[in-house]
Amino acid sequence: MESPGGTPKIAKSDQEWREQLSPAEYHVLREAGTEPAWTGEYTETRTRGVYHCRACGAELFSSGTKFQAHCGWPAFFSPLAGDRVILREDRSHGMVRTEVLCAACHSHLGHVFEGEGYPTPTDQRYCINSISLTFSPVED
Repeated sequence: MESPGGTPKIAKSDQEWREQLSPAEYHVLREAGTEPAWTGEYTETRTRGVYHCRACGAELFSSGTKFQAHCGWPAFFSPLAGDRVILREDRSHGMVRTEVLCAACHSHLGHVFEGEGYPTPTDQRYCINSISLTFSPVED
């Protein structure tokens, strides 16, 4: 994977990532794969809390920005802060999309789409693979 936005704060060798992550996690996070739609553990989650990068633990998204996009993957209208993710042009699969990567370790999270008409403050849909995330609930 190329290194967008400079050197990652958390850098590991390919072998270290393979030892830390399951084969499915490695495929999505380090090889920019995609989990099948409607299979992820956070697709329908509505619990309050924070979503972290599964590879490095960085806080990425809040449940307060998660919405039901009915697209098969967790959808957020914004990251916790703009510096939490890196956006990069993705021309794979014969289309142009915007890839979303963790700013701390440069792992692939998913893609962001704009102008789809969702009733959110940003009109953006961060379509994120559940397998790229871990979740920490917060108590009321």
